[in-house]
Amino acid sequence: MDELKSLYFTALKKVKWQQPETFSFEDEKSRLWLLEEGSLSRLLAKECSKLSVNLLKNETINHAQVSEHERGCLVQEDYLLREVILSGDEHEWVLGRTLIPLSSLEGQQHDLTRQGDIPLGLTVFNAEYVKRDELEVGWAEVPEGRLLARRSRLWMNHKPMLVAELFLPNSPMYSCSVVMK
Repeated sequence: MDELKSLYFTALKKVKWQQPETFSFEDEKSRLWLLEEGSLSRLLAKECSKLSVNLLKNETINHAQVSEHERGCLVQEDYLLREVILSGDEHEWVLGRTLIPLSSLEGQQHDLTRQGDIPLGLTVFNAEYVKRDELEVGWAEVPEGRLLARRSRLWMNHKPMLVAELFLPNSPMYSCSVVMK
């Protein structure tokens, strides 16, 4: 993973998360993107000819390797860590970090450990039961300024996973007034 991606993941882990009700959205477009209840992958796909996934990590990690808040949103066990970059027409748009408790992988219609370069949202939002809760938003500080991020818990067939997304500078969610203040 190159230095810039490592920097973005570090910034994502340091976001001061806020409830949407207390967050000051810069504009209506950013509010709509951050509060999207459905599949972000589907929303991004509408903005390009080709949505692609660059799988950076797909490995099991110990529960002690995640933050206390992350453990509080999930069962305390080992997790599948999936880190990706979602790109539209070869422009990097979103950095995604997903924690899936190993027990959440059991009894699913799809083997999420072999998701590969398929956007996770396309699989999750095709499940019989899908729900999003614990939505939080915030700013990630990077050397060039700040980027918007969101984090939420997704339930796929009544089993949780925690998804954090950092909207990169080329993301279509930004209008000129939002990026890098």
